[in-house]
Amino acid sequence: MKLPKALAFDVFGTVVDWRTGIAEQAAAFLARYMPGTDPGAFADDWRNLYQPAMEECRSGRRPFRLLDALHLETLVQLLERRGIGTAAIGEGELLDLAYAWRRLRPWPDVPPGLAQLRKLFPVVTLSNANIALMIAMNRFNGLEWDAILGAEVSRSYKPTPQAYLASAAALCLDPQDLCLVACHHSDLAAARACGLQTAYVDRPMEYGGARAPDGSYEQAWEWRAGDLLELVRVFTSH
Repeated sequence: MKLPKALAFDVFGTVVDWRTGIAEQAAAFLARYMPGTDPGAFADDWRNLYQPAMEECRSGRRPFRLLDALHLETLVQLLERRGIGTAAIGEGELLDLAYAWRRLRPWPDVPPGLAQLRKLFPVVTLSNANIALMIAMNRFNGLEWDAILGAEVSRSYKPTPQAYLASAAALCLDPQDLCLVACHHSDLAAARACGLQTAYVDRPMEYGGARAPDGSYEQAWEWRAGDLLELVRVFTSH
């Protein structure tokens, strides 16, 4: 396998620890409005509404909407399912919690690993996150990318082929010269079907130690590593 010409990263789970970050930021809100609710379980339940919300856009049942907007919608949906009327919660407080996805910290290996990988290849995002969300997150956690690509560029959410192919086209690369780096087998499988190279990075604590829901999609990926620092060694030893 030849080396790729650029790396495109999934973000939520692969780069940032969304579950811990959402749980920490939701804790005070939950203590006030939903005492006794486990913040980690709340984060899981919110995340479980992520794919259904995007599928409404992917299927064409509704127009494309930015992920920031979907986060707010699914937050309101989750609260209403729990019997919490959002009319009693200030709009600013709801929006601040919805924007918790903009304030997520990376896994410990990411800052040094990403910096080293960036010396080898251009590094870009290939995320369902919108540009404003990613800019805010990057300013919060200090990560640097050569470009922010993904859903807002393609106007389509992963795992549609358009999401991957539009990112390759934006870089003026053939799909086989772009490598998706992700901890999700389903994401990698969709990228491979579009002709991209694939690099799996293991994140066993993404779901708090629980089994990942997409294990059935696992394949023999072109590249594989335990974290980004190991991925640097994999590429440099090739």
